[in-house]
Parts: sequence; structure tokens; C-alpha cells
Amino acid sequence: MDTTIVEDVEVSTEHWIGGERVASGETFADVSPIDETTIANVARGGAHEVDAAVAAAHEAFPNWAALSPKDRAAVLHAVGEGIEKRALELAAVETRDNGSLLRSMQRSVMPRAGHNFHFFADELVALAHEDFDTRGHTNHVSWDPAGVAAVITPWNAPLMLGTWRLAPALAAGNTVVFKPPEWAPLTASLLADITHEAGMPDGVFNVVQGIGEEAGAALTAHPDVDRIAFTGSVDTGKLVAAAAAPNLTPLSLELGGKSPFLIFADADLDAAVAQALGQYDNAGQVCLAGTRLLVEDAAIDAFVERFLERAGALRQGDPRDETIDLGPLITREHFERVDGFVQRAKAAGARAVLGGGPNDELGGLYYSPTLLTDVPGGTEILRREVFGPVLTIQPFAGEDEVVRMANDTDYGLAAIVYTGDPERARRVSERLVAGTVWVNCFFVRDLRAPFGGARDSGIGREGGQWSFDFYADVKNVCTAPWQPQDATAS
Repeated sequence: MDTTIVEDVEVSTEHWIGGERVASGETFADVSPIDETTIANVARGGAHEVDAAVAAAHEAFPNWAALSPKDRAAVLHAVGEGIEKRALELAAVETRDNGSLLRSMQRSVMPRAGHNFHFFADELVALAHEDFDTRGHTNHVSWDPAGVAAVITPWNAPLMLGTWRLAPALAAGNTVVFKPPEWAPLTASLLADITHEAGMPDGVFNVVQGIGEEAGAALTAHPDVDRIAFTGSVDTGKLVAAAAAPNLTPLSLELGGKSPFLIFADADLDAAVAQALGQYDNAGQVCLAGTRLLVEDAAIDAFVERFLERAGALRQGDPRDETIDLGPLITREHFERVDGFVQRAKAAGARAVLGGGPNDELGGLYYSPTLLTDVPGGTEILRREVFGPVLTIQPFAGEDEVVRMANDTDYGLAAIVYTGDPERARRVSERLVAGTVWVNCFFVRDLRAPFGGARDSGIGREGGQWSFDFYADVKNVCTAPWQPQDATAS
């Protein structure tokens, strides 16, 4: 078996198909954004490996689907426990692989990955709909396993975002083919080991490494795939939808965001500033991030002053250092894309009051946290997802104006509202186009709540029962009243 050592952890670089490690004739380089060195050469799968993985999942499906909810839940709980036991190893590998802060990986991201499995295991056992009556007829709703689910996740939090889709797909009784991101694939391989150790039957969970245009394209177009869950860019989401269309494969798409952060003059300004600085989390590589700061006229000068004062304390560098607040961007290609947005905005008249370019002291893939002001309306950087440590700030005069500004985008993933007025919070939240609105908080996630985006930010909702509604075939059995049997009938 081909393996690599990452942060003192041995990781297989091969696929996991049908309960076995499988190599490919070709590999691709997995480069760490921390120092742009190659940390692994990973098996490069394509249509052949996808066919094998889908076939293994298809063969394993009947037995896995036939397990009782209690028995399936027991395996999922064991996977959650396995993630928790190896959380420090998983955190170290993922930080090296994608450049996220190690402390965040250890304290929040990996615990959430384990929690995803525990939550959906419990949700499976509790899943039920009360029977209801229609003119004496009884209606009974059930969730039947759909078949083989394809799960494709992004690189900014590959394991946690993977488990958010994998756990409900498996809980619903489906088998899975998981395509991790080529820019950060290694924790998916470790998850395969964990599922095996947890007693998951061979073929129920499969991992195919590879490039999106090869392995991902083959998987989304495969006629024997029954569900597709994809998290990534809008452009790629459109390709996934086009590939799924000939087979009418149901889709759940969580795509990009350009979330507004509305700050009214009656808000707790210090709390709003602290939360705004938090939008630089993961070097801005967060789809939910409120990157468009919209601040009421009466508060904007004080807000900018406090923001810049506190931003001066941010530290950027090696994300394995506990004292660091921002790490690198994921690849050279992405780094240049982010800088392109900033330089074009400046050329259009925007002014960088913080950052505005690469971190010249650190070099590499480290991009300075940036705040742009005086951005002309309609500018590209106000409308398209940058996915880097870049915020814009604009003033507004009242509720009607800020709602128009907030909704002036093709996206609708999330929004943040800071105000001291509960009625204003209610009024404004009702008018915002977003799948999730956070009021005086951010990133508070309850897995019972629906999650997804409006407009170009996605299709569908997941979380709690909404996940089972997608990953299962929801069935209603309507039964007529039973008539008494004639005991004398022969």
C-alpha cells in the first residue's frame, strides 16, 4: 500500500473501494499551502475507479439498507467515536494539507465532524411522522433508502464538510462514493480507515481520489448514482447539474456566497467590530463569510476606527502556530485570483485602508487581510465571491437602502444583522434573500435547522429531517379502513 507521513501520521494515498486499498496508474501532487511543498503523490482516479466504486456501493446497498435504524446508528456512532479518538491527528493532517488554523481544527472543526455522525445517528432512530387520517383512510410516511449517493466536497474544511453530507446519506441507508477535493484530499483517506475500524461493511463507504474534471465528472454523470451532494463554486455546480440531468439524478448543491453584514448605529459596535474581524477566519476562505460590511452612516467612522485599531493586532503566518490568526491561501492559482479581484477594485477607484495585496514579509501564499472602502457601486468585488481575506465597507442611510444593497447580488447563502432593536431585526431579516440570517451572532449552527442557499447559492436544504427528505425516497402508504372478515367464509 502506498502511504505518506504527514505531521507524524501515516496516510494512505490510495483509493478505498469495496473495503480495499486500490492504486491507480497515475498520481497527482498534493501541495501544502503552508510552504508550497509536495506532501504526497495521490492516486489519480478516473472513470475506471469511479465505475469500480459505484459497483461496490451498489453491491453493498441491499444489506446496508436492510439494517434496522438502530443497527445502522450503532455503526455511525462508532465512526463518530473514531473521529473523536483521532481528532488531533486529523487536525494536524488537515492543517498541513489545506493551511487552516490548527487551533481551530482541534477545538471546533474536528469535534464538529464527529458530532455530525452522532447527530444523524440519533436523528435516524428518532425519525418518524405521525400517521394522519383522510376520510377514514390511514396515511403512513416512511423514508426509504435511495441507493448510491455521490458526495463531493471542497477544500476549505474537507473532512467536516464531508461528514455533514456523508453522515445523513449513510444514516438514510444509502451507500456512498466520496470524492474529496484534490487540493486537500488526505483526511478523507483517514476517514476510510476510521469507517473500516468502526465496522462499516465493505462497499458501504468508498473514496475515489482524483481531479474534478476526471473523477468528479465521471461520478456525477454515472447512471447508477441515485443522489449527488456537491459543495463548491457556482460554475462547477452548473457543470454538476448538467452532468446529472440526463439521469434525472436528484441534487443538493451548496454553492458560493457573497453575504452582507448589516451594522446599524444602535448595535453594540464593539461586538460588531469583533465579529467583522472574524470574517477573516480561515484566511477568508469561508462561503458563509459576511464580506460586505454595510454600516449605517452615523456609525461608520467609529466602526472603521475601531476595526483598524483591532486589525493591527492580527497575526499572519504558519497556521500550526497557536498565536497565528490567519494562514495562507490554498494554492498559487487561487492566490492570484484573489489578488486579481483586489487590484481590479483598486483600479476602479476603491481604496485599501488595510492590506490591499500580498503579505510581502511572509511571501508564499500569504495574503494580507484587506479592507476596501470607497468601492464604486456595481463593482465586480461587490458582486462576486472572492474567497479570500478581503472585506468591503459601504455606508447606508436607512433600512430600505441597506436591504436593497444587501440583496443586490446573485447569491443568497447567508446574512448577518447587528442591531439593538428586536423589531428592526425582525423586519430586516424578513426582507433579506438568504438561506440563513444571523442576528447579533454568526455561525451558530444547530443541525436540526435547515441549511442551504437561495439564488445562485444552491439548491435544496439539508439538516435534521430535511437531510432525510433528500437522501431518501419519501413514501406515503394510504390504507383504506379494514373491513371485518366473515368468519363463515370458506
